[in-house]
Amino acid sequence: MPPRRIAVLADSDTRWKWGASVAQQIAPGHALDAYFLRGRSTPTERQLAEIGIEPDTARELPTADLVDDADLADADIVVMAVSGGTVLALTHSLGLAWAGREHRPITVTGYVGVVYEKMIDGLLTRGGTDIVLANSTYDADRFGAAFASVEIDPDSVVECALPFLGGEPYRPSTERPFTLTFAVQPSVPKSKQDRLRLLERAAAHARRHPDRQVLMKLRSLPGEHTTHVEADPYQLLIQNLAEPAPANLQLVYGNMGEVLDRTDLLVTVSSTAALESMQRGIPTAILTDFGVREAHGNHYFIHSGCLASWDELDAGALPLPDPAWADAQGIGKSDPYAAARTRVAALRAAGPLPTLRPYYTPERAGIYLGGLLARNGFDEKGRPLNTPLGTGGSGLKRAVRGVARRGAKAVYRVGYQRVAPTLRKWGAV
Repeated sequence: MPPRRIAVLADSDTRWKWGASVAQQIAPGHALDAYFLRGRSTPTERQLAEIGIEPDTARELPTADLVDDADLADADIVVMAVSGGTVLALTHSLGLAWAGREHRPITVTGYVGVVYEKMIDGLLTRGGTDIVLANSTYDADRFGAAFASVEIDPDSVVECALPFLGGEPYRPSTERPFTLTFAVQPSVPKSKQDRLRLLERAAAHARRHPDRQVLMKLRSLPGEHTTHVEADPYQLLIQNLAEPAPANLQLVYGNMGEVLDRTDLLVTVSSTAALESMQRGIPTAILTDFGVREAHGNHYFIHSGCLASWDELDAGALPLPDPAWADAQGIGKSDPYAAARTRVAALRAAGPLPTLRPYYTPERAGIYLGGLLARNGFDEKGRPLNTPLGTGGSGLKRAVRGVARRGAKAVYRVGYQRVAPTLRKWGAV
């Protein structure tokens, strides 16, 4: 008998990492099918290799093509690792396409990181899927209460934890230099000036502590896209430092877990890498130099006990999270996906699944739903928009996307040809 199949729909490298990790946790014996949705942030081969989860099959296609995909309809589980708007468009369109089938997949969605803004906005677009994963007790309580208030089944909310929390517990080593790793974010801080200031402070810390290794953990090459746009990559900003970068400051790529294996202090503004670090017991600092602000997302960590500035890190601070706060965020759980596996088993045992129906219907929010459907290439009946160039959006838009994607690949090549030598000069790629 062939193995059951779990399909992951992803539109960026970060969301693939989350979705594929979730798939491994909730269905460890299933074959893994990857559907990479074509768009601005479709992951490159390099980004996928860095994540290190290899699917059994992989395809890249427009979102609208999913409604007629027979393999997707036959999957046992579908993980929607996409934005809330795309989850809504797919729940509506796949619900109509799969209506009347004896079998339809169990649908799973959730959040790639901490939910620090637009909770209701994102949550109600996910309503109507079979399972909405909440990464902590705190989130599960909020999500369930919100769903109950608008008559969405609160039992669809299942508490878990971020799926990539793991790795070996932290143990200081005398066989290598003390290593501070800064986890870079594409859009936090956002301005070129602030990003250069951050890099200057990291360089100053490296000069002040010549016995330490200071790593800037990068997310992408110039020209590659992630979930958020990175306008001013550190690979280029390092050439604008007021003084030459010290030898113990390096720019690095690689799997985050492998970088954490050699990290003694993780520093970030608000990256979910902080939770990965805390899970292992690595001292972790949430940077306050740009303020503790909702716009930066670091307000999420206000009760963690880990807020710190570069001045405090220069003076030797090694923050560790408050145990009660860490527990509420799902840090330190053993087998956090047991409840999700139980929910999947219960849905299977209940017999034929009801037709998928999102909270936002044409009757309840036709204008909002219609806009999101069109943005994802669907009409209001959940069918691909018909165009001379095929399905999945207007012919003009598809042509523009094709040109833009070719342009992005050209910039990506520039990254390898022109930026790579700089990276080799300053650190390990």
